[in-house]
Amino acid sequence: MTAGIDTPDRRGRTGLDRAGQDLTGNPRVRITDVRLLSSHWYVERATTFDFRRADGTWSTQERETHDRGNGATVLLYDTARETVLLTRQFRLPVYVNGHPDGMLIETPGGVLDDEDEHPEIAVRREVVEETGHTVGEVRHVFDVYMSPGSVTERVSFYAAAYGPATRTHEGGGLDEEGEDIETLELPFRRALAMIRTGEIVDAKTIMLLQWAALEGPFALPGRGAEDGDGAEDGDGAEDGDGAEDDGTAPAGRP
Repeated sequence: MTAGIDTPDRRGRTGLDRAGQDLTGNPRVRITDVRLLSSHWYVERATTFDFRRADGTWSTQERETHDRGNGATVLLYDTARETVLLTRQFRLPVYVNGHPDGMLIETPGGVLDDEDEHPEIAVRREVVEETGHTVGEVRHVFDVYMSPGSVTERVSFYAAAYGPATRTHEGGGLDEEGEDIETLELPFRRALAMIRTGEIVDAKTIMLLQWAALEGPFALPGRGAEDGDGAEDGDGAEDGDGAEDDGTAPAGRP
Protein backbone atom coordinates (compact mmCIF):
# COMPACT_ATOMS: atom_id res chain seq x y z
CA MET A 1 0.00 0.00 0.00
CA THR A 2 1.41 3.36 -1.09
CA ALA A 3 0.20 6.77 0.08
CA GLY A 4 -1.15 8.78 -2.82
CA ILE A 5 -1.76 5.69 -4.94
CA ASP A 6 -4.03 3.20 -3.16
CA THR A 7 -4.23 4.88 0.25
CA PRO A 8 -4.82 8.60 0.92
CA ASP A 9 -1.77 10.82 1.29
CA ARG A 10 -1.61 13.67 3.82
CA ARG A 11 -4.05 15.68 1.68
CA GLY A 12 -6.45 12.78 1.14
CA ARG A 13 -5.43 12.07 -2.45
CA THR A 14 -5.28 8.70 -4.19
CA GLY A 15 -4.66 7.58 -7.78
CA LEU A 16 -1.85 10.06 -8.28
CA ASP A 17 -0.04 7.56 -10.48
CA ARG A 18 -2.78 7.71 -13.12
CA ALA A 19 -2.34 11.34 -14.13
CA GLY A 20 -2.27 11.74 -17.91
CA GLN A 21 -2.88 8.09 -18.76
CA ASP A 22 -6.35 8.80 -20.17
CA LEU A 23 -5.27 11.69 -22.43
CA THR A 24 -6.11 11.31 -26.13
CA GLY A 25 -5.73 14.86 -27.47
CA ASN A 26 -2.36 14.33 -29.16
CA PRO A 27 -2.01 11.23 -31.39
CA ARG A 28 1.77 11.70 -31.35
CA VAL A 29 1.94 10.97 -27.62
CA ARG A 30 1.30 7.63 -25.88
CA ILE A 31 1.81 7.67 -22.11
CA THR A 32 2.99 4.23 -21.02
CA ASP A 33 3.91 4.60 -17.35
CA VAL A 34 3.56 7.07 -14.47
CA ARG A 35 5.65 6.66 -11.31
CA LEU A 36 4.76 8.65 -8.19
CA LEU A 37 7.98 10.01 -6.71
CA SER A 38 6.56 12.14 -3.91
CA SER A 39 3.23 13.41 -2.61
CA HIS A 40 4.23 15.29 0.51
CA TRP A 41 2.33 18.50 -0.27
CA TYR A 42 2.95 18.95 -3.95
CA VAL A 43 3.25 15.96 -6.30
CA GLU A 44 6.34 14.76 -8.15
CA ARG A 45 5.96 12.22 -10.95
CA ALA A 46 8.17 10.51 -13.52
CA THR A 47 6.21 9.86 -16.72
CA THR A 48 7.37 7.58 -19.53
CA PHE A 49 5.82 8.13 -22.95
CA ASP A 50 6.30 7.30 -26.60
CA PHE A 51 6.57 10.32 -28.89
CA ARG A 52 6.24 10.31 -32.66
CA ARG A 53 8.79 12.68 -34.11
CA ALA A 54 8.23 14.92 -37.14
CA ASP A 55 9.94 12.36 -39.39
CA GLY A 56 7.48 9.66 -38.31
CA THR A 57 9.82 7.69 -36.06
CA TRP A 58 8.93 6.93 -32.45
CA SER A 59 11.14 7.59 -29.44
CA THR A 60 10.64 6.68 -25.77
CA GLN A 61 11.14 9.56 -23.37
CA GLU A 62 10.81 10.23 -19.64
CA ARG A 63 10.02 13.51 -17.94
CA GLU A 64 9.69 14.49 -14.29
CA THR A 65 6.85 16.86 -13.49
CA HIS A 66 6.14 19.02 -10.46
CA ASP A 67 2.41 19.39 -9.75
CA ARG A 68 1.56 22.15 -7.28
CA GLY A 69 -1.96 22.68 -8.56
CA ASN A 70 -3.11 25.76 -10.45
CA GLY A 71 -3.01 29.35 -9.27
CA ALA A 72 -4.46 32.82 -9.68
CA THR A 73 -3.10 36.34 -9.30
CA VAL A 74 -4.49 39.86 -9.65
CA LEU A 75 -3.21 43.36 -10.30
CA LEU A 76 -4.90 45.84 -7.97
CA TYR A 77 -4.94 49.33 -9.48
CA ASP A 78 -6.26 52.80 -8.69
CA THR A 79 -6.53 54.90 -11.85
CA ALA A 80 -7.52 58.06 -9.97
CA ARG A 81 -4.26 58.10 -8.01
CA GLU A 82 -2.29 56.12 -10.64
CA THR A 83 -1.13 53.54 -8.12
CA VAL A 84 -0.94 49.77 -7.80
CA LEU A 85 -1.08 47.67 -4.64
CA LEU A 86 1.52 44.91 -4.46
CA THR A 87 2.83 42.62 -1.73
CA ARG A 88 6.24 41.79 -0.33
CA GLN A 89 7.09 38.53 1.41
CA PHE A 90 9.95 36.09 1.94
CA ARG A 91 10.32 33.41 -0.75
CA LEU A 92 12.83 30.68 0.14
CA PRO A 93 13.28 29.31 -3.42
CA VAL A 94 14.49 32.66 -4.78
CA TYR A 95 16.65 33.26 -1.70
CA VAL A 96 18.60 30.04 -2.26
CA ASN A 97 18.91 30.87 -5.98
CA GLY A 98 20.65 34.22 -5.82
CA HIS A 99 18.07 36.78 -4.67
CA PRO A 100 19.78 39.09 -2.14
CA ASP A 101 17.30 38.65 0.70
CA GLY A 102 14.41 36.58 -0.66
CA MET A 103 11.91 39.41 -0.05
CA LEU A 104 9.96 39.33 -3.31
CA ILE A 105 7.59 42.05 -4.55
CA GLU A 106 4.55 40.44 -6.16
CA THR A 107 0.95 40.82 -7.19
CA PRO A 108 -1.29 39.11 -4.61
CA GLY A 109 -2.49 35.60 -5.37
CA GLY A 110 -2.03 31.95 -4.57
CA VAL A 111 -2.89 28.37 -5.43
CA LEU A 112 -6.43 27.11 -5.81
CA ASP A 113 -7.70 25.23 -2.75
CA ASP A 114 -8.68 22.29 -4.96
CA GLU A 115 -8.82 21.47 -8.66
CA ASP A 116 -12.52 22.32 -8.87
CA GLU A 117 -12.22 25.81 -7.37
CA HIS A 118 -12.76 28.64 -9.86
CA PRO A 119 -9.68 30.88 -10.12
CA GLU A 120 -11.70 34.06 -9.56
CA ILE A 121 -13.00 32.72 -6.25
CA ALA A 122 -9.46 31.85 -5.23
CA VAL A 123 -8.01 35.21 -6.17
CA ARG A 124 -10.73 37.12 -4.31
CA ARG A 125 -9.94 35.08 -1.19
CA GLU A 126 -6.20 35.65 -1.54
CA VAL A 127 -6.64 39.41 -1.97
CA VAL A 128 -8.56 39.65 1.30
CA GLU A 129 -6.05 37.48 3.15
CA GLU A 130 -2.95 39.22 1.81
CA THR A 131 -4.00 42.86 1.36
CA GLY A 132 -7.20 43.25 3.37
CA HIS A 133 -9.14 44.52 0.35
CA THR A 134 -12.50 43.19 -0.84
CA VAL A 135 -12.66 44.07 -4.53
CA GLY A 136 -15.69 44.46 -6.76
CA GLU A 137 -15.63 43.57 -10.46
CA VAL A 138 -12.68 41.41 -11.46
CA ARG A 139 -11.43 41.36 -15.06
CA HIS A 140 -9.90 38.17 -16.46
CA VAL A 141 -6.75 38.99 -18.42
CA PHE A 142 -5.20 35.68 -19.56
CA ASP A 143 -4.13 32.19 -18.45
CA VAL A 144 -0.46 31.21 -18.57
CA TYR A 145 1.65 28.09 -18.07
CA MET A 146 4.49 29.58 -16.07
CA SER A 147 7.22 26.94 -16.44
CA PRO A 148 6.01 24.33 -18.96
CA GLY A 149 9.24 22.36 -19.13
CA SER A 150 8.61 20.72 -15.76
CA VAL A 151 5.82 22.43 -13.80
CA THR A 152 2.16 21.67 -14.55
CA GLU A 153 0.79 24.87 -12.97
CA ARG A 154 -1.52 27.13 -14.99
CA VAL A 155 -2.00 30.60 -13.53
CA SER A 156 -5.08 32.72 -14.21
CA PHE A 157 -4.35 36.46 -14.32
CA TYR A 158 -6.87 39.11 -13.28
CA ALA A 159 -7.10 42.84 -12.68
CA ALA A 160 -9.36 44.77 -10.30
CA ALA A 161 -9.74 48.29 -9.00
CA TYR A 162 -9.01 49.05 -5.36
CA GLY A 163 -9.21 52.14 -3.17
CA PRO A 164 -9.78 53.30 0.40
CA ALA A 165 -13.37 52.03 0.29
CA THR A 166 -12.33 48.45 -0.54
CA ARG A 167 -10.18 48.07 2.57
CA THR A 168 -12.25 45.76 4.81
CA HIS A 169 -9.75 43.57 6.68
CA GLU A 170 -6.29 43.68 8.21
CA GLY A 171 -4.51 41.60 5.56
CA GLY A 172 -0.96 40.41 6.01
CA GLY A 173 -1.60 36.72 5.29
CA LEU A 174 -2.59 33.80 7.48
CA ASP A 175 -0.66 33.12 10.67
CA GLU A 176 -1.48 29.40 10.48
CA GLU A 177 0.28 29.22 7.12
CA GLY A 178 3.34 31.08 8.38
CA GLU A 179 2.63 34.11 6.20
CA ASP A 180 3.98 37.55 7.04
CA ILE A 181 2.96 39.68 4.06
CA GLU A 182 3.54 43.40 3.70
CA THR A 183 1.40 45.50 1.37
CA LEU A 184 3.20 47.96 -0.87
CA GLU A 185 1.42 50.82 -2.62
CA LEU A 186 3.43 52.22 -5.52
CA PRO A 187 2.92 54.80 -8.25
CA PHE A 188 2.34 52.76 -11.40
CA ARG A 189 5.22 54.33 -13.31
CA ARG A 190 7.51 53.66 -10.37
CA ALA A 191 6.49 49.98 -10.39
CA LEU A 192 7.30 49.77 -14.11
CA ALA A 193 10.70 51.32 -13.48
CA MET A 194 11.40 48.73 -10.78
CA ILE A 195 11.30 46.04 -13.48
CA ARG A 196 14.18 47.73 -15.26
CA THR A 197 16.16 48.21 -12.05
CA GLY A 198 15.68 44.60 -10.99
CA GLU A 199 13.67 45.45 -7.87
CA ILE A 200 10.69 43.56 -9.30
CA VAL A 201 11.76 40.16 -10.65
CA ASP A 202 8.60 38.09 -10.21
CA ALA A 203 7.26 36.88 -13.56
CA LYS A 204 3.54 37.20 -12.90
CA THR A 205 3.98 40.72 -11.54
CA ILE A 206 6.03 41.83 -14.53
CA MET A 207 3.45 40.38 -16.92
CA LEU A 208 0.53 42.18 -15.28
CA LEU A 209 2.34 45.50 -15.00
CA GLN A 210 3.30 45.39 -18.66
CA TRP A 211 -0.24 44.39 -19.63
CA ALA A 212 -1.56 47.36 -17.64
CA ALA A 213 0.77 49.69 -19.54
CA LEU A 214 0.09 48.25 -22.99
CA GLU A 215 -3.65 47.64 -23.00
CA GLY A 216 -4.91 47.73 -19.42
CA PRO A 217 -5.98 50.54 -17.09
CA PHE A 218 -2.84 52.64 -17.59
CA ALA A 219 -2.52 52.28 -21.37
CA LEU A 220 -2.09 55.51 -23.30
CA PRO A 221 -4.96 56.58 -25.60
CA GLY A 222 -5.01 54.42 -28.70
CA ARG A 223 -3.03 51.62 -27.03
CA GLY A 224 -6.01 49.43 -26.14
CA ALA A 225 -7.32 50.86 -22.89
CA GLU A 226 -11.06 51.13 -22.51
CA ASP A 227 -12.61 54.58 -22.39
CA GLY A 228 -12.04 56.19 -19.04
CA ASP A 229 -9.51 53.60 -17.84
CA GLY A 230 -6.25 55.13 -19.02
CA ALA A 231 -3.91 57.46 -17.15
CA GLU A 232 -3.06 60.90 -18.48
CA ASP A 233 -0.44 60.96 -21.25
CA GLY A 234 2.89 59.81 -19.87
CA ASP A 235 2.50 61.28 -16.41
CA GLY A 236 3.39 59.33 -13.29
CA ALA A 237 1.73 59.77 -9.93
CA GLU A 238 2.25 63.12 -8.26
CA ASP A 239 3.42 63.62 -4.68
CA GLY A 240 0.72 62.80 -2.17
CA ASP A 241 -0.58 59.70 -3.93
CA GLY A 242 -0.05 57.57 -0.84
CA ALA A 243 3.54 56.46 -1.48
CA GLU A 244 6.79 57.92 -0.24
CA ASP A 245 9.13 59.73 -2.65
CA ASP A 246 11.08 56.56 -3.42
CA GLY A 247 7.86 54.72 -4.17
CA THR A 248 8.47 51.90 -1.70
CA ALA A 249 6.37 52.86 1.31
CA PRO A 250 4.18 50.20 2.92
CA ALA A 251 0.50 50.91 2.59
CA GLY A 252 -0.84 52.19 5.91
CA ARG A 253 -2.97 50.18 8.28
CA PRO A 254 -6.50 51.45 8.98
